[in-house]
Amino acid sequence: MGDVLIVSSSPKGVALLEELLKAGQMNNITSAGSGSEARRRVAQSEFEMVIINTPLTDEFGDELAFFVTDRTSAGVIMLVKNELVDDIALKVEDYGVFIVEKPIGKALFYQAIKLVTASRRRMLGLKKENLKLQSKIEEIRLVDRAKCTLIQYLNMSEEQAHKYIEKQAMDRRTTRKNVAESILKVYES
Repeated sequence: MGDVLIVSSSPKGVALLEELLKAGQMNNITSAGSGSEARRRVAQSEFEMVIINTPLTDEFGDELAFFVTDRTSAGVIMLVKNELVDDIALKVEDYGVFIVEKPIGKALFYQAIKLVTASRRRMLGLKKENLKLQSKIEEIRLVDRAKCTLIQYLNMSEEQAHKYIEKQAMDRRTTRKNVAESILKVYES
């Protein structure tokens, strides 16, 4: 488990959460006493998880949860009084924020941590796959532009342009993307 940020206006809340986290083998723990302090810390460091013990002195905590989920890949757990759980859950669940009701039960808290960690791993995996696909799409677009350039300037057919790029990539032991970039550099400069 990586770095964890505890956001709590209550020093007792921070101490309790630190104790629970350390018992769960999590030792890279930072704390913030307000939403604004937490925003500064999130901007300065990368956290794997942010735990918000609501309410905070300068806000309730839901806006901070939105801020964290919007700008980072950290998992977010909000600790909310029992009577507010349903209302707050409706507000934040679309953002992937997990709600744990207070008073905190150890078993439920550890289960929430495991769920947040698992969902974060899944999200990061999907993000990585998305980047790979975007890169592949960009390569296809580049190769297609190079084919169009060969068709326009050298009067090749689409099939001839395709074979030319493939053969150049094999002969030069490089990627089709690199061949396409060099073609575009020559003809579009």
